[in-house]
Amino acid sequence: MNVDLIFKIAAVGILVAVLNLLLTNSKREEQALMTTIAGLVVVLIIIVQEINELFEMIKRLFGF
Repeated sequence: MNVDLIFKIAAVGILVAVLNLLLTNSKREEQALMTTIAGLVVVLIIIVQEINELFEMIKRLFGF
């Protein structure tokens, strides 16, 4: 298993958490929510890319 993937997701999570905390404390709840949603989208894109690589490897393995 690739540990870099876990570190990427953790880094995005930490960055989003800090930005969310700063924006919430400065009374900008809408921007904090958008930051959280953007972080979620980034993580989903990373995961979809990894799943795509997995399917490509399976296709190569079985010769499809």
